[in-house]
Parts: sequence; C-alpha cells; structure tokens
Amino acid sequence: MELAPTGDGIDLAVVLRFVDIATDALADAREEIDALNVYPVPDGDTGTNMYLTVSAARDAIAEAVALVAAEPGGEALDDAARDVALAAFARGALLGARGNSGVILSEMLGALARRIGAAAAQETSAHTMAEALRDATDASYRAVGTPVEGTILTVARAASDAALQRCAEPDARARDVFTSAAAAAREALARTPEQLEVLRHAGVVDAGGRGLSVILDAAETALTGRRPLAVHSPLGHRSIPLPLPRPAATETGDLSPDGPAYEVMYLLEADDDQVPALRERLAPLGDSLVVVGGERLWNVHVHVDDVGAAIEAGIEAGRPYRVRVTHFAEQVASHAASSAGPGKQRETRRTGRRVVAVAAGPGLTELFEAAGAIVVEGGPGRRPSTGQILTAITDSGAEEVVVLPNDGDSVRVAQIAAGTAETDLGLRVAVIPTQAQVQGLAALSVHEPGRGFDSDVLEMTATARHARHGAVTIAARQAMTMAGPCEPGDVLGVIAGDFAVVGADLHEVATDVLERMLGGGGDLVTLVGGADSGDLAERAAAWVDGHHPHIDVVVYDGGQQRYPLLLSVE
Repeated sequence: MELAPTGDGIDLAVVLRFVDIATDALADAREEIDALNVYPVPDGDTGTNMYLTVSAARDAIAEAVALVAAEPGGEALDDAARDVALAAFARGALLGARGNSGVILSEMLGALARRIGAAAAQETSAHTMAEALRDATDASYRAVGTPVEGTILTVARAASDAALQRCAEPDARARDVFTSAAAAAREALARTPEQLEVLRHAGVVDAGGRGLSVILDAAETALTGRRPLAVHSPLGHRSIPLPLPRPAATETGDLSPDGPAYEVMYLLEADDDQVPALRERLAPLGDSLVVVGGERLWNVHVHVDDVGAAIEAGIEAGRPYRVRVTHFAEQVASHAASSAGPGKQRETRRTGRRVVAVAAGPGLTELFEAAGAIVVEGGPGRRPSTGQILTAITDSGAEEVVVLPNDGDSVRVAQIAAGTAETDLGLRVAVIPTQAQVQGLAALSVHEPGRGFDSDVLEMTATARHARHGAVTIAARQAMTMAGPCEPGDVLGVIAGDFAVVGADLHEVATDVLERMLGGGGDLVTLVGGADSGDLAERAAAWVDGHHPHIDVVVYDGGQQRYPLLLSVE
C-alpha cells in the first residue's frame, strides 16, 4: 500500500507501518546510539530515550485505532478515525518523551502528525510529507532554548531541505521525498563532528542525529520496502557513514565540572500564554532547555544546578507532575558500570528482589501494594507504556525484578521494558505473562523473596497458570460473540478471555460463569468487585457458599472500570 492522495487524505495504514518499523529499528539501534552519546552529557541514554519516546507513540496510536475500530462502523478508519489516531500519536510521544533527545523528537513527531492530519484531499502526498518534515524541523528549533548545530537539529534541517527540493520535481511521490530526506540525513550526520568539537574529540557522530536518521530510514522502508545499505564504521556500529578513529576509553566524554549537575523533567498543565515566561525563568538556570507541547499540556526538560528553582518555575506556570530528577554524576557512573558488565552494576548499586504489577483500579492498587509490589496503573483499555514499566523497574532499587502485566495487551510492553532493563542495568528481570488481574494476585500470593530467583519465578508462574480467570462486563456495541449475538447493554460473561455467556442480569451471568468454571473443580474462588458494581461480588460469594460450601471464597473491592466483576478459581 502506498501513501497517496485519496479522498480521505493520507493512508493511515502506511503511518501505522512506519511507526512499527521505526520502533523496531530504534530497538535494534538503541545500544549503538547509546554508545555514541557524548553530547550534551555522556550519560549513554540517547538511544534508549528515543526508543521509549517512539514506543510510547506507537502504543498510543495502536490503542486509538483499536478503540475506533471497535465502534460501530469503525472498521473503515475514515478521516475522523485518522485524525483521532494521529492526535493520539502526538500525545503519546509527548507523554512518553524521555531525556533531551526524546523531548525534541516528541515535538517533531507531533508536528508531523499535525501536518498530515491537516492535509487537503487535493494535495499531493509528496507535498504534504515534505511540508510535514519542514514543520517538524521548525518545531524542533523553536523548542530548544539555544539551538546548537551538529546535533539532531542539523540533521533534521538537512532532511527537510532535501524533501522540499525533491517534492518540487514533477511527478514526485512521498517515497521519493523520504528517500531524498533519509539520504540527506545520513550525509548531514557524517558532518556533525565538523560542527561540534566534543564529537570530533570522541570520534563519533551525534547520537540524536543518528537516531533521527534511523527513523527516516524506517520511513523510506515503509514506503519503498527497501532498507538502506548498512555502512560499517571502525567503531563497530552499524549504519554510521563516518570513517572516524576508534576513541580511547578516556575519550568518550567527561562530565564538565562547570556544567549543570541535574537533569529535571516534568509534565506541565498550564495555559499556553504562561509558557514564554516559563522559558524566560528557566533559561538562566542552566542549559539544554526544551519545552514542547500545546493545548495546556507541556513537556519540560532542562539541565540545572538548582532543582528547586526549576520545579518552582513550573509551579508558577501551572501544575507540574511526573517530575523526574537525575543526578548526572550518578547517571554517568551507572552507565560506566553497565558498560563494564552487569555483575559490577548489581554488586555496587542494587540489592534484593521486587515485584512490579500493573493494577486496573484503586482497590487493586492497594492489594498489590499491600503485598509489597510496585504498582503501575493500567489494565484493559489503559495499557501502560513501555516507559512507565521501565521506570518502575529501574526505580525499584532491586537487582532482581518480577513483572506482572496482568493484561494480555500489556505483556509485550512489559517484555520490552524488561529487556531494556536487563541490557542497560544488568538486572535479572522476569515477565510472568499474567493475562488478568486475578492471575497477578494469585502469583503474588506465593511470591517469596527468600527463594532463589528461578524457583520464585517458577512457583509464581505455575500458580498464575492454574488460576482460571473470568469476568463480567457490559456490551458497548452490537456484535457476534462465541456465545451468540449481543446488543449494547447486554451483560457478557467472560471465561479465559472469551465471551461465554450473554444475558440481561449481572448476578445471573456471574453465577453462570462461576458454575461453568467450578465444573472443573477448585478449592478457592477470588471475587473482585468493580467500580459502581454495588454488592455484586458479595452476592456472588453468597451463591458460592450456598451451592459449593466446601470451596473457600475471598472478596475484594478492586474499583476497576469496565468490569463489574473479576473472578478466578484455583
């Protein structure tokens, strides 16, 4: 399928394919890009931050498309669906942005999405995409407090200039625009050491520019099916078109004693007219200032010595939240320890074992936290991002981490986060593929930190698998299920992820599901009541007591949305 001008504008299928290819490409190149990271701080996380940013955008657009497709008539993915998906993509990038490079990239992706969404039906795809790249470049320069050449900004400008030049040619198509843009980006990347002394001294190209080049290569691949030929440098990294000498171990960059000591990031709810004053307040505090966003939601990034002043500036402008403060000296030391080997990292910085669990409601959050787990908010329809789970893993302070995604759609996200933590920090991370909240509760009930890691994971996994899970929910639309047709408002009984019962009464459907599940035997029934479900869980427990008096019953208030009742049989 080609990105072409049609009655409904830019083809969303191509956008989705590009996002998937770009995310996978950044995952493959992440370690390479991290190794190039010497500017503005040699903390070895540019590749990881750019990957997490694009991954969050990918998760957001995929979820938006799935929700739209689930609506009556949503299968067509029309103009309205495209606009919703692109808006979700931009917002996902903004919320998931990490680090200086990630925040700049999020603004570029947002500008791309907005220009594609504004494309007129009569516009050629080549013109739309060339202008989208120009808008992305302009947005990135505006976002940075003091633009520096020889960085991702330079690579972006070269790519967009080449795109605009190519789209002016007769019969140019989107694939031609991105082929030219990707080639120009690679050439500009090769010249970055000529523009930044720190890159020339270290013998590397700019890490952020390399990440952007990977993304543009992915766009070319999505449109043409071709993958740019890899060029191997003496550094041992793939696709770096620059014959530079291998840097000595001491030449990979030093943390300047004159530079700011902390990286401060936060999301900010603030009126748009407050942002110019915020920038003015933050600029004298340090460097690497980037403020991106709009429509009362902003992502703020700055390097400072006075952390309090940076946060107070946000408080004066609006409501800062999800505040992250990183001490560069510790981050650089952590990266060095990780490069030296995972054993050293674990020995010097982390101890013990923790569990990270995804919880779908406030009551479930309390249950998991009471059992000692670190909780990430999520659940059906609210899948957490890779970055959220990775943050929970890295902030745990443990050398061994067990992750309970507790939702089928969150398993892959958890696995990506686990792989990143293992690679970057040398941690031992195991993802138990729990498909439901009740399976996570069952697994956590047998968690024993005093056991060996493998034995603990094996016991938790076996217990989760033996917990047969079900649920009661309300149909949101007309559909054909495995149990027959349903109408909006019908009560649906779910067993092991499949619809098994269609009815009209919550209690009757709940007892039908319980009867079917108890037909296979069991010693313990766990019932978790949802938000606004009344006494459904208690009534279901009374039914079990009356019909299966030999079986123990446990009732919890989970507070989850969409599911008035979650249940399991062990």
